[in-house]
Amino acid sequence: MTPDRGLVPAVEGVDLALNRNEFVSIIGPSGCGKSTLFNIIAGLLKPTSGEVALDGKEIVGRPGHVAYMMQRDLLLPWRTILDNVVLGPELAGKPMEPVRNRALALLRRFGLEGYENSYPTALSGGMRQRAALLRTIMCERSVVLLDEPFGALDALTRATMHEWLLGIQREFQQTMILITHDPDEAVYLSDRVYVATPRPMSFAGIVPITLPYDRGRDVTMTPEFADHKRQVLALLRGDKGATDALH
Repeated sequence: MTPDRGLVPAVEGVDLALNRNEFVSIIGPSGCGKSTLFNIIAGLLKPTSGEVALDGKEIVGRPGHVAYMMQRDLLLPWRTILDNVVLGPELAGKPMEPVRNRALALLRRFGLEGYENSYPTALSGGMRQRAALLRTIMCERSVVLLDEPFGALDALTRATMHEWLLGIQREFQQTMILITHDPDEAVYLSDRVYVATPRPMSFAGIVPITLPYDRGRDVTMTPEFADHKRQVLALLRGDKGATDALH
């Protein structure tokens, strides 16, 4: 985005390309423009220049082509969990009987079996986030944007959610882009980590993650994990050697 009438640009010179079924994280300082980039990808904001393409088709300023899970779960308190997770297809005017049947079948996989008729206040923080992700998955989009979905959870719950999310991503074969402030989260979940600069946001570098595809929490104790984390932290600090090596 370029300056207009003295405004400070939020995103400038960003080039982000993903392969199908890839998991990519974007990490950077607060206020650097990560959420602005997500809003552009989701079609909620239109940039002053540049393009956004999905499977070769331009989608700038056209909402509805990707699924978007924001920081808060945003579950509607007056709707049951089942009614919450089918909200996207309902708003899209899809026949609801098959949609609700599919949601009921998936509730167990998302750790929510038996809660279909409960309201959001009955769920723990981790369960609410799983319900929010199921609602996102039910939109049936090939690309899912995740804007710090686990930031409000305690460390133990967050670690459990990381393992669970990787299993869901592998199972549903979706392309996922995660915004995070946590280097450990970025390295553990990702195939690649993009390190963002302060505003106007660009990328200081990209860290390819070479951990095993089917990874468990034990991978966080390996030298390879520590090395990837060091690379991410070096780019966040702006170390010139790291920037030159990883561009």
